[in-house]
Amino acid sequence: VKVIELVGESDHSWEDAVQVAVREAARTLRGITGVEVMNWTGQVNPDGDIIGYRADVQVAFKVEQ
Repeated sequence: VKVIELVGESDHSWEDAVQVAVREAARTLRGITGVEVMNWTGQVNPDGDIIGYRADVQVAFKVEQ
């Protein structure tokens, strides 16, 4: 099993940010077995509303031999 680190970003939610990262990984990797969220961050506007979501993740996948 190998692990790579990725960042997903979304305007909608942290869960969506994770999904963005996993979908991006799935474009070039096969055999994805799991994802671990390492950090959640958000961008906030002057009114205090969250306007951007970011998830730092590790994606695990099997290496084909």
